Amino acid sequence: MEVAGETNVGMKRNHNEDTFSVFEDENLYVVCDGMGGHASGEVASQMAVECLKTFFKETREDPEATWPYKMDRSRRYEENRLITGIKLANLRIHEASKRETKYHGMGTTLVCVYYVDEGAYLAHVGDSRIYRVRAGAIDQISEDHSLLNDYIKMKKLSQQEIENFPHKNVIVRALGMKESVKVDTFFETPKPGDIYLLCSDGLSGELADAKMLEIVEKHTKDLQAACHALIEEANRNGGHDNITVVLARRQ
Repeated sequence: MEVAGETNVGMKRNHNEDTFSVFEDENLYVVCDGMGGHASGEVASQMAVECLKTFFKETREDPEATWPYKMDRSRRYEENRLITGIKLANLRIHEASKRETKYHGMGTTLVCVYYVDEGAYLAHVGDSRIYRVRAGAIDQISEDHSLLNDYIKMKKLSQQEIENFPHKNVIVRALGMKESVKVDTFFETPKPGDIYLLCSDGLSGELADAKMLEIVEKHTKDLQAACHALIEEANRNGGHDNITVVLARRQ
């Protein structure tokens, strides 16, 4: 695996509520974008990453360990493991937000890619995104869990209406919002050279997909340089939010 990641506070915020992590032992890569004001968003995004990390570590060391949720027999073990870890993170964040007043209302988005022998599982909750760069093209694999996207699907908004939509930052699904959460997952068989790009909306909100592709392809031999260049370009475009990006490629 070749993996790189970087996070930046952006040009307008005074603290960073994004978190990313690279779990090399598991080939699991995660980006979270916290919300909740003050330090709560940062707490939620860090909790999500740490909970997922702990669950994967415990289940690796003891495959017979009891899971907090039943396995879905229609899914493979690896997909169940990923979904269960994310659901457990959701529960922990929700419980903390109910238990402590200062954390009330906190939550986080999550996107991740989990490489297994046969391919890769992609999972997401919220409006952070997963893209795939392949053979000179970029495709968004995830679907935004946002109010704007719901309106687009229901009402088929015009491009002008989309651009002027007053609630672009409202998300309809995130970890911590409720006691339980629906996790969207996909399975892909990556082709040689495929790069998965995971990012918070601080990147996707500032850069068009075509610009992301241009930057990644310019730095295709150095994924860390690509991450840095993406963030620099987002900041040049305003940097209105925290910016986080992870790039992953199986050699």
